[in-house]
Amino acid sequence: MTLVAIRVDASANMGTGHLTRCLSLTHALLEQGAQVILVTRALDAVAAQVLSRETPCCLHWLPAPSGDTSTDTTATPHAAWARVSWFQDAEDTANALRSKQPDWIVVDHYAFDARWHETVRTSLGCRLLVIDDTADRAISADVLLDPNWAPDHRAKYAGRLACESRWLAGPRYALLSPAYRSGLRYAYQPKVSSLGIFMGGTDPEGVSARVLDACRAAGFVGLIEVVSTSANPRLDALREVCAADSSVMLTVDQSDLSAFFARHDLQIGAGGGATWERCCVGAPTVALVMAANQSAVVAGLAELGAVRSADEATLPGVLRELIADPTARLVLSERAAALVDGRGAQRVALMLLRDHLQLRPATPDDASQLHAWRNHLSVRVVSVSQDTIAFDAHQRWLHAVLENPARWLFVAQIGQLPVGSIRFDWLDSGHVEVSLYTDPDLQGLGLGQRLLAAGEQALLALHPGGFTLEAQVLPGNTASQRLFQVAGYHWGALRYRKLVGPLPASEYTES
Repeated sequence: MTLVAIRVDASANMGTGHLTRCLSLTHALLEQGAQVILVTRALDAVAAQVLSRETPCCLHWLPAPSGDTSTDTTATPHAAWARVSWFQDAEDTANALRSKQPDWIVVDHYAFDARWHETVRTSLGCRLLVIDDTADRAISADVLLDPNWAPDHRAKYAGRLACESRWLAGPRYALLSPAYRSGLRYAYQPKVSSLGIFMGGTDPEGVSARVLDACRAAGFVGLIEVVSTSANPRLDALREVCAADSSVMLTVDQSDLSAFFARHDLQIGAGGGATWERCCVGAPTVALVMAANQSAVVAGLAELGAVRSADEATLPGVLRELIADPTARLVLSERAAALVDGRGAQRVALMLLRDHLQLRPATPDDASQLHAWRNHLSVRVVSVSQDTIAFDAHQRWLHAVLENPARWLFVAQIGQLPVGSIRFDWLDSGHVEVSLYTDPDLQGLGLGQRLLAAGEQALLALHPGGFTLEAQVLPGNTASQRLFQVAGYHWGALRYRKLVGPLPASEYTES
């Protein structure tokens, strides 16, 4: 079983977003059968407040900081967030995990740079995934995850990477809780009946109250719901402000905000991690920059037409404009929803667990799943037959494959989640044709290589004497060409070919 350790903090200074998104990744990992250890430091009461509502896995607290600690903000601008030196934190983290022997370390912390990354990775002998969106320091990672939008992530991190990393970049990897995969979506209404305000778990500088004032200054007299958490150090003052207006309700410590984002016709929020939750729900949003690393995100999404940006001074005018313009709100909703599908945490979890991909024989119960994959546009355009296949025709085909002793169809799974399929058709004189595809929504995770390797081993177990595999790849299908080339297939006579086997005699017994 894969063990993943996640190093993340929360505090009044840094907010709760890092911990929240790591909890979403934790759920996705647990769903697929991984073990997870959450490693955090008690910088103040914020992390404990968040985790008192939700602690889905084993939790290890690092020692609380003692007194003032010198930190190097020249190499790492956010070094002071850790309240201990990078070396001390690396040592504490490694000591906490050494006996556990994790397969992966996930670190979501702006205070730590390549020195921390390399020290912990070397000390524990594991692979490292770094979650970042600032690109403000040196990074050394096996996998770099930046779930924020950027026009060119490689340009963003130019000169920052100490080693070549695998990239998981963009909002399709936004770490949202499982509720967002199939949860409520905003149902567009021409009239704005209510507004929602969420400025982050710790509400920097008490901005929620000022945003509430801006909504009334814009002339909106309807219902307004304000969301906050018990980690907000100004919560008592916010309660008083909300209680003074009979059309304002305050919601505290809501574990899942998807319903909140879906039930209001216009949202006002900070440009942090909740931005992607609003996008997934399709909530028309006015986004405010509440931290330096949010500037590029809000500006980029505003350029895409997925949010409307504002600051405190311009907020009343922007609200008046959007309330009066239903078409503009509809465009915001549609463009936001197109960016995020809610499967980001699941994608990241599957990438971390992909070495545990396993095959099982397909059954008639797989018909619907296989049919949906095969008819997806991204699969059809690289198939010999690019027509959409009717479900009844697909069922007949599947029945014929399962009944034919010269054909083998397998479904790939990570944990209990189907992620792809591979088929082998016996041709003649030891030649076998291979055809495969992964779930179209999971492309880009390196699953194809694992699927092909697992398929070869499964077929070799059935035919240990060996065989020649052949694959037909359409011109222009560079992804499949690269897949077979990396797997040791050679191009010739318009097909890729590879000799597989035989197994050593000690690994099988002739019947």
